[in-house]
Amino acid sequence: MQYQEFLQQKELIHYGDGLDLTITHEKFLEYQDAIVNWALKKGKSAIFADCGLGKSFMAMAILDGISKHINKPALLITPLQILNQFIKEEAPKFGYQINNLRENPIAQGINIINYEMLETINANDYGVVFLDESSILKSLTGKTRTLLIDMFQKTEYKFCGTATPSPNDFMELGNHSEFLGIMTRVEMLAMFFTHDGGDTAKWKLKGHGKKNFWKWLSTWCVVITEPSDIGFCSKNYIKPPMFESQKHMIDVDKTDFSDGYLIPLPAQGMTERIKERKKTVQDRCQYVADLVNNSKEQWLVWCELNSEAEILNHLIEGSENLSGSDNDNAKLRKIDDFKSGKTNCLITKPKIAAFGLNFQHCHNMAFASLSDSYEQFYQAVRRCYRFGQTKVVKVHLVLSETQNDVYQNIQNKHAKAQEMKKALVKEFNESGFNINSTKKENMDYFESKDVSKNYEIYNADCCEVIKRLPDNSLGYSIFSPPFASLYTYSNSDRDMGNCKSHTEFYTHFKFMVDELHKKLMHGRLVSFHCMNLPTSKQNDGFIGIRDFRGELIKIFQDAGFVYHSEVVIWKDPVIAMQRTKALGLLHKQIKKDSCMSRQGIPDYLVTMRKLGDNPKPNKHTGDQFPVSLWQQYASPVWMDINPSKTLQYSEARAEDDERHICPLQLQVIERALDLWTAEGDTVFSPFMGIGSEGYVSLQKGRKFIGTELKPSYYAVAKKNLDWIENNQQRDLFAVGSGEAA
Repeated sequence: MQYQEFLQQKELIHYGDGLDLTITHEKFLEYQDAIVNWALKKGKSAIFADCGLGKSFMAMAILDGISKHINKPALLITPLQILNQFIKEEAPKFGYQINNLRENPIAQGINIINYEMLETINANDYGVVFLDESSILKSLTGKTRTLLIDMFQKTEYKFCGTATPSPNDFMELGNHSEFLGIMTRVEMLAMFFTHDGGDTAKWKLKGHGKKNFWKWLSTWCVVITEPSDIGFCSKNYIKPPMFESQKHMIDVDKTDFSDGYLIPLPAQGMTERIKERKKTVQDRCQYVADLVNNSKEQWLVWCELNSEAEILNHLIEGSENLSGSDNDNAKLRKIDDFKSGKTNCLITKPKIAAFGLNFQHCHNMAFASLSDSYEQFYQAVRRCYRFGQTKVVKVHLVLSETQNDVYQNIQNKHAKAQEMKKALVKEFNESGFNINSTKKENMDYFESKDVSKNYEIYNADCCEVIKRLPDNSLGYSIFSPPFASLYTYSNSDRDMGNCKSHTEFYTHFKFMVDELHKKLMHGRLVSFHCMNLPTSKQNDGFIGIRDFRGELIKIFQDAGFVYHSEVVIWKDPVIAMQRTKALGLLHKQIKKDSCMSRQGIPDYLVTMRKLGDNPKPNKHTGDQFPVSLWQQYASPVWMDINPSKTLQYSEARAEDDERHICPLQLQVIERALDLWTAEGDTVFSPFMGIGSEGYVSLQKGRKFIGTELKPSYYAVAKKNLDWIENNQQRDLFAVGSGEAA
């Protein structure tokens, strides 16, 4: 594979491998026409369209069009409760026919099944699949989520649709990406997110990953709250009337609080909240029952506990309780009875009936309690507040005083959801949403170069520069590879740190190593500074250590190098524990299970040799290299390296850098150059950073060639090299935080 071809494959943009097919429908609105045909060109995509924008219509159009084009059956997977709605309401409205696989064998055209019956079908029978209400991916058990991904792994055309991708549940977005075959969840987390370690740490977007994360999402999904979000006129899109929300606070009997507090405190944690709900269940249910019984209109009542549903069903006249324990036929009947008006009040839980159902015939709803799920609350409200609603939807929240923080939590999540949608909409507006976005574009790449008497440095991609260096010209190379530390350095695809997997990193790194073998003189050496990498449950599924050092050695050996030597560089395990919070280094782990305790991870300086006779042997005199010094350097462990003796790097830190810059310790470079180079040799560093290797090289009378992709690092490197070349009296050493990398 050529390097340019690799970069094209590495590029994050999902250009699509879909169909050269255009679908039209007389009932399409402009934005629906654009989204459907964009999705067809992608072949694999997600439609995150708000309630009332026609996801069902678009799903059927995509499935029907592809099924006819490839002459294979299509599959629509939905929650059970909206299966009949698709068959009896949505399909006839737009002129489609849907075959119910619960009752009939597979047929050409659109077939429908509910998620609970996945194991009754053969995925290979279908040429295209659409997951309706696909936010269900995040709430499925691991077994079912894996079943979906595995079943349809070979399906060529895959689509998802939901109104509410969770604003801060990146696992859900990762599950969508993995199902569609865009990128696995683990790869997504590695590419764009950081996890600081510890039991309570959360995933957060890396500084350099933010813009590219939203841009990546916008290449395989569309987020739309109204047509104007993607450049279309919204005047023909008829929004439903606004809804009115009203809180009803139930007084809590203060005598129940025997802990001495004069006022009830917010319930903390799930256990306390459930306990508090049970304590106030009778009062809340009675309040809701009074609201419904004093009205002559239909009501939709939401609850969280079975006990709430049973009490409400007993207190509310003409009500039906749609329960999770109902069989499938009973569930479908109760939904149909509520839609037809046979049932005056439907009582159910958001997790049972909050997704996809059309209840716009009803405009009164009450929540007898709330969970912390913003998605469930939002979807529950949108069952009535949706396209086709003609009246103001009245939403009554009946809460106890101690549940007020749950309500506030939902409000906060709503704000985050809006932020996420705005970010994606902004990306669509900047890139210009159009159905021809599958065309590849040339990737911008620029180089700059500075040359002096003793150095030649490039603000460029090392894989491009090293190809132009003369063969057999380098006397020595020393560097720290980027440790596959994703989006720490820059957001360029040419940055080896920006890889979605270790395999991709090694492929990228190998381009440089293969060229380095050609450019190094025969018999000469290359040293790389590294450490083994701790694994995590989040990224790898287990806690352990990855033999990064051994894997790098193998890459060099495959390129023709010989494993020459290595030295262990001691690191303080206490400092490592404080920085990483690694479970194995925590003293408390000794008391829990010492089998999970481990030693700290040292640094290594590994040296590889190019075979052949050295044309310029490095001959040191006894004065230059006395026995005592040689014994110190020959030790397999260097205990005396000062981790703080590095070049000053504060100027190089960019605004979005996720971690502190960690230059290679100067003492390590000094010892390597003293041992393995002579004056006049050319030293090369493909990952120059702020110029540590070049600084020591010039200080010791060597010449230096270096490459650095990140402009802010390159600028500081040039300053450091210019200074040491012109004035070697000033002390540039500074105490740095962090370890060498």
